[in-house]
This record gives sequence, C-alpha cells and structure tokens, in this order.
Amino acid sequence: MKIWQMRRNCALTPKQLLQFYIALVCLSFVVAIGFLLAGVWVIPIFTIVEIGAVTIGFLIYCRHALDSETIEIDGKRLIVKKFIGYKEKIYEFNTQWAKIETPLEDAKTFFISQSNLRVEIGQFIRQEQQLPLIASVRRYLG
Repeated sequence: MKIWQMRRNCALTPKQLLQFYIALVCLSFVVAIGFLLAGVWVIPIFTIVEIGAVTIGFLIYCRHALDSETIEIDGKRLIVKKFIGYKEKIYEFNTQWAKIETPLEDAKTFFISQSNLRVEIGQFIRQEQQLPLIASVRRYLG
C-alpha cells in the first residue's frame, strides 16, 4: 500500500488557537471592564462586537484547519479521500483505468478521472509539488 497525504498548511492547531482565543477574550474584557468602571460605557459595546467577529473568524478557521486530501494505492485500487470541513468523501478508482490529467499552466489543482468520475485534487500543495506528485502516482497506474 502506498499513501500520499496532503494537508492544509495552518500556523496554529485548534488547541493553540483556543488558548490564544481565551487569552484574547480575557484581555479584552479586562480592558472593557476598566473603561466601564471609569464611566465610558461605549467601549464594552465595541468589545462585545469585536469578540463576536473574532469568534466567527476563529470558528471558520477551526472548521478547515484539519482539511486534507489522501491518495492511497492498494493493489488494483486507487482511493482518493477528501476531508473538507468535517465532511469526508471517498472516491475509488481502478488503477488500470484511472488517468491523471496533467494540470494546465498555472492551475492550482489537477484531476484524477475514470469513466464518468472526475475528482479534483491537489489544493493543499504548491504548484511546484504537483508534477513530482503526479509522476510518483502515475508509476502505480496501469
């Protein structure tokens, strides 16, 4: 069995992001409470709006932090697994009939196809990594 794993490049893991978020919320609320005690009531309102916007952004980031694509070859089976936004889709091809379409110039992704099934893959790798990946997968195709 041969496996190629492609993951999203994220600077923070969800755990690190949660720790940063908690520190940010605590600091923002300490500042807002200080202004509220000083008689400036507008600052806590903007703090709540700010924390709401940051929360939405962090939730979107966390939803896609674990996104990945996997190509597996096991005998005569080529399996493509796409894990995007907590949804996993699995596509199965026969290595004898599957074709990898060479990407067009400046294309961010490429396609693996067989009959009427066509799967876009390669969104988590750089363009200069595409051709070596395609070449190494093609060695296992019939």
